[in-house]
Amino acid sequence: MTIVNFTPLPALLGGVLIGLSAAFLLYAKGRIAGISGIAGGVVYPESKDDISWRLVFIAGLVLGGFIYQASGLGVGVDHIQAMVSTPLLVMGGLLVGIGTQIGTGCTSGHGICGLARRSPRSLVATLCFMASAIVTVYLTRHLMGVV
Repeated sequence: MTIVNFTPLPALLGGVLIGLSAAFLLYAKGRIAGISGIAGGVVYPESKDDISWRLVFIAGLVLGGFIYQASGLGVGVDHIQAMVSTPLLVMGGLLVGIGTQIGTGCTSGHGICGLARRSPRSLVATLCFMASAIVTVYLTRHLMGVV
């Protein structure tokens, strides 16, 4: 595997912004920045007052990509293009959604916020995420030949 377009400064800036946003949400709302939980709270809100901050957070995620591109930091980086078929992407998305429900959280909630809080449950979840990712890549790329 060859790494192309490695951009350490934008990657570092992105990591810092993710950490700051997670810390700010914990400080301001007392909530963990787990994206599946935030999105799920829009679909199944705990209260009407609980929806607005979630929508703002999700809008920030979407707008962040556009802001990054407009900032000029993304110059020279090709746009993202899926290398698999749409049905495979849909199936993958559904499996991720099911996994976040089974694992009661996602990679952002467990892997970023949970590990930062030294949660043993998040450590186990993150190890499971990584192990399943390794197995999935091995099966699809090396045994099934899917690129």
